[in-house]
Formats: sequence, structure tokens, C-alpha cells
Amino acid sequence: MELNLKGKVVVITGGAAGIGRATSIEFLKEGAIVAVCGRRNEKIEKFYTEMSNLGYQVYGEALNIRDCKAVQRFAENIIHKFGKIDIWVNNAGVALDKPFWEFTKEEWDNIVETNLEAVWNCTRICARYMMEKESGVIINISSYASKIPIAGGPIYAATKAGVSSLTKSFASELAPYNIRVIGIVPGMINTEISKKNIAENKDKLISNISMKRLGEAEDLAKPIVFLSSDAAGYMSGFDVEITGGKYATQNTDWPWRIKNEREKEKNISNGNQL
Repeated sequence: MELNLKGKVVVITGGAAGIGRATSIEFLKEGAIVAVCGRRNEKIEKFYTEMSNLGYQVYGEALNIRDCKAVQRFAENIIHKFGKIDIWVNNAGVALDKPFWEFTKEEWDNIVETNLEAVWNCTRICARYMMEKESGVIINISSYASKIPIAGGPIYAATKAGVSSLTKSFASELAPYNIRVIGIVPGMINTEISKKNIAENKDKLISNISMKRLGEAEDLAKPIVFLSSDAAGYMSGFDVEITGGKYATQNTDWPWRIKNEREKEKNISNGNQL
């Protein structure tokens, strides 16, 4: 399928690591120009060097996504350098787990401003450029916590529920300008942000997933790129779950048990035939 993304200018916050990095690479493979931002300059420089050496057209800046003025300058630099912004992926996020009564005001501010307020600010910034040319796609990375909150991570869950709600509102208000807005709800993805949780609870986490495996960043990257293309031109205003069938049923182990029983019966039958 031809996605027609060659020459498209794609901005990905937190685009040099984890899901953002995998998505950046997938867009580059399709011929897009990718601009990334993130807090750590060494990650941005490493990504820029690696991708440039592969012949891809990339741009990067180190900034705090909570700093609206810095994001505005970043967007202006992209416009100055490439002349447009076609796709914007709100990917940057933070998480912290502990009892809700132990969270400090500073921790509340960091999580809310990074996960929710930054999505609001980034979308307002990029939407203005997209509205001028009456085209664009905005992808918001939400979380399964937006659907079922996490004990120990109440602020994170609340911000992601907010992101999912904003996705619908943005999609409606920007539809007259031919701008689509789609949310992504990842399942348990094997990235740095989930590393500790996976190390401590891997078997339990997998028990809720129909496909019985953790997701990888690349499992999200390809669908995100597809949804950003004209091939998904009538899709807007909703969340796409990429979870491996997480909580598709209450008893995700049952189909696997049936499969194992059938294979045992088949092996016994084949043995009898011999």
C-alpha cells in the first residue's frame, strides 16, 4: 500500500526514545522528514547523528515540553527550515507510581503539565499552522490507564483520560480545516517508562493479554504511520487500542489452554496412527 508520506514534515515529541523513536524511524522509512524534541540533549544528538548517517532528513531540539514558549520556538524553527508541519505526534510523557497521599504538589505539576497541558499547548501551536493550509494529522498517545485507572498511578491515569477526551474535542473543532485527530491507546509496551513494572510483574501483566506477549515500540509505530497517512483519511475523533487484546475477555488463558489440549490430542492421534 502506498502511504504517500514522502516529503511530509512530521513532528514527534519525545521522538528520540521508546515509542517515539520507533515511530520516527518508521516515518523516515516512508520518506518523511522528521523533527523530534526531548529533554535530554545527548539522546537528541545521538538520534540525529544515527539517522543522518543513514541518509534520512531529520531535525532535533532539546527542550522541556512543559515550556510552551520553547515549543513555540521549536515549531517556528521547523516552519522556517521546512516550510510546513503536516503531522504532529504528541508522544512525550512521564509516569510515577506510589500511594496517592504521598504525591507532592511538584510531582502533580510535573505529571499534569507534561502529559496533559503539553498536549493542549502543542496541539494549539501546530493546529494554527495546519489550519492555514487546511490539512494535517495530530496523533495523541494516550494509555490503557485512560480506560481502567491504575492503583498507585492516579495522576498519570487522570491525565491520559484527559488526553483521550481532548482527542475527541480537537477532532471535532479541527474537522472543518481537514485536520484529523486520533488517539493511540497502547497496552503494556516494553519501553523505558514501563521497565520497572515489567521487571516486577511480567507474568501478571501478560495474563491479561490475549496474545500472551508484551508489545514492542515497533508494534505501535507502523499503525501510527498508517493512521497518519491518506489511507486513513476518513478516520478521526477516536482512540485506537494497540494492546494485543488486553482485557478482551476476563479469561484470556482459556483459549490457550484449549489450544494446548487440542495439540496434545492431535499428537496422541498421530502417534496411534504410527
